[in-house]
This record gives sequence, structure tokens and C-alpha cells, in this order.
Amino acid sequence: MQATRIVAVRHGETAWNVDTRLQGHLDIPLNPTGVWQAGRVAQALADEPIDAIYASDLLRAWQTANAIAHACQCPLTANQGLRERGFGQFEGKTYADIEATWPDESRQWRKRDPHWQPPGGESLHTMRERIRSTTIELAQRHLGSQIVLVAHGGVMDILYRLATGQELQAPRTWELKNAAINRLLWTPDGFTLVGWADTQHLDQGSLDEISA
Repeated sequence: MQATRIVAVRHGETAWNVDTRLQGHLDIPLNPTGVWQAGRVAQALADEPIDAIYASDLLRAWQTANAIAHACQCPLTANQGLRERGFGQFEGKTYADIEATWPDESRQWRKRDPHWQPPGGESLHTMRERIRSTTIELAQRHLGSQIVLVAHGGVMDILYRLATGQELQAPRTWELKNAAINRLLWTPDGFTLVGWADTQHLDQGSLDEISA
């Protein structure tokens, strides 16, 4: 059975990541650390056989993906299906802001009710179906090859759950680090986890030693 290898990368760091401020569909650029991280993950993937790169059209993911595409000399395509969860009125607010302004909604959010959605936002169930269908569609285009998906923390979380059978309500026990390399396999039977949260390329000097 033919399979598609998937390298899933969360975008580099933004100022709002540092501030624990929800970005959602707001277009926030990488900060200087994020630009550096994008360069490192691009260098780490530069020599891998990659058929195509797909990225969320939001700036933080697009900047990260553009660095990878330049290093790999691979075609890059934007796909809105890879966007972060839409958080509606929560977007632009810190976790503390949300707790103070919408205490009831904040409690609902923390419960991870699959069908609850932030005011004007997207439910976990809706997001999962969006990510699942988008990823399957892209994987089907490249059977027997490897693709890179550059997206967001919420997207990485959904991909991990799809590959491991974790329910949406299950507490998260896995990492979603900026610019980490995550690897999955897709076949018509579903997703399989190959490797997760590889950040060796972000260690100072690690790539310099390899390329020396």
C-alpha cells in the first residue's frame, strides 16, 4: 500500500507566543527568534526529498514555510485549511484577559468540549474535521512521496490526535514547540505517528557541526 510521508512544522515564534496571547486567524509576523528558528528548520530539511510544501496562509506560517521552500527549492502553496483554530472574540487576548472578561466561556474552553466554540469562533470538532480533510486531500496528491505542512500549534495538536487515536477531550501530554519537526505517515487506512517534537536543529551549533 502506498503511503505519503508528512513532515509537519509549527511556525516559528511570534511576540504573541511570548505574551501568551491568542492569535487565531489574526496575521502576526515572526519575531527575531522566530525568523532564526525558521532558518534553522529550513536548514535541517534542506537535504530531504520533498515533493511539495503546503502552508497556512497566515503570515507566521507563511514566513516559516518560505524559508523551508527556499532552502529545499520546493514549490510552496498556501492552503487556508491549515489555519489555526478560529478563536473569535478571544483573538488578541491573553489567557488572563479571557479568564477575567469571559469567566464562564473560559471554563468551557478549559473543559475541551468538542462542540463548544468561542464567541464567533470555531469548535474543536469543526477544526478537527477541517484539518483531517485538508491533510488527507494533500496527502492523496503525493502518494509515495514526502510533503511538508507548515501550520500552527492547534493544527499540530489535531494531527497528533489523529495519528494516535487521542480524543479531543483528552488532556494534552505532548509538546507543540515552535519550529519543531513532527513526522507522520498517511495511507488510506489512516495516520501513523513516526516522530514528534524534534528540536535538535534548534540547539545552538548543532547544524554547524553537521555541516562543517
